[in-house]
Amino acid sequence: MSASIWTVTVGPDYWWVIVVKAAVILLGLATTAAYLVYAERKIAAHIQLRIGPNRVGPLGLLQPAADAIKLLFKENVAPAGRDRILYLIAPGIAAGAAIFAFAVIPLGGVNTWFGYQFHWNIAHVNVGLLYILGITSLGVYAIFLGGWSSNSKYSLLGALRSSAQLISYEMAVGFALMGTVILAGSLDLEQIVTAQHHVWFVILQPMAFLLYFIGGLAETNRLPFDLPEAETELVAGYHTEYSGLRFGFYFLAEYINMVTVSSIATALFLGGYLPLIPQLDFIPGPLWFLAKAGALLFTMIWIRWTFPRLRYDRLMNLGWKVLLPLGLLNIAVTGAIVAIQAANT
Repeated sequence: MSASIWTVTVGPDYWWVIVVKAAVILLGLATTAAYLVYAERKIAAHIQLRIGPNRVGPLGLLQPAADAIKLLFKENVAPAGRDRILYLIAPGIAAGAAIFAFAVIPLGGVNTWFGYQFHWNIAHVNVGLLYILGITSLGVYAIFLGGWSSNSKYSLLGALRSSAQLISYEMAVGFALMGTVILAGSLDLEQIVTAQHHVWFVILQPMAFLLYFIGGLAETNRLPFDLPEAETELVAGYHTEYSGLRFGFYFLAEYINMVTVSSIATALFLGGYLPLIPQLDFIPGPLWFLAKAGALLFTMIWIRWTFPRLRYDRLMNLGWKVLLPLGLLNIAVTGAIVAIQAANT
């Protein structure tokens, strides 16, 4: 791996272009998170032979707006013995980390309009994958600080369980992604997508994709890995003492993290904005990206309402004794194959 990939470079966007793109991405993520809740309730209803939201607006499509208004006007109840500063900061860290991680994900290829090079992301950084791994790590602090600052035993237990879970599965996720970095020879997400022009990396790295997707479910606290919340055991886990908009920030972060996990999988394993077959290249790249990410989001929701929660010791055993060794094995095998091919050419 050449040393040049560690040099951070930012694309040629003007400041006002970055501001516009940031505003669009921010509003898009917030809207997507809101309607992911609606989609999850509808999909769960179909799985369980129920109707789901259907009262507010046509087909219940205004239900997310009603939920947002309810959270906005709900009383913010807080425990008296809390750490006031950390209690207020923690939800903001959770939502901020989830949003910032999406800044470098390329939704489309590089387009040149009137001599201007336009990137379909807020910032084009040639170590984008490293940036994402660093930013998403901040989510652990948000969850632990939220649980610790609440001065509640249930919240603290949920925060401790969550921290242990996220740290263990974060390593497995990182190792799973290294195979695509070896094949593409870059940490630049646009270059990784371009390297899949002939064949998607999910074909060359099926085990890595499976490891990443399982780890992604654990990172986003989704069933069967929702031990940080575990309503039947810990009331609601690390955010037990949060209400109103503060709880809304945690809720928003969880669903934006789902979008980010699906988007990373799309970019690194499913060809990103590349068409399914070359004959369909007339369809814009961002639509391909959104369709692939949407399919993964549907799968995440489907899994949640299909599988039961794991016991905590089995959850940790899976992360440390199964996913982590398989991730290391995948790196070793991929590196050996690439090295052999390079030696024969």
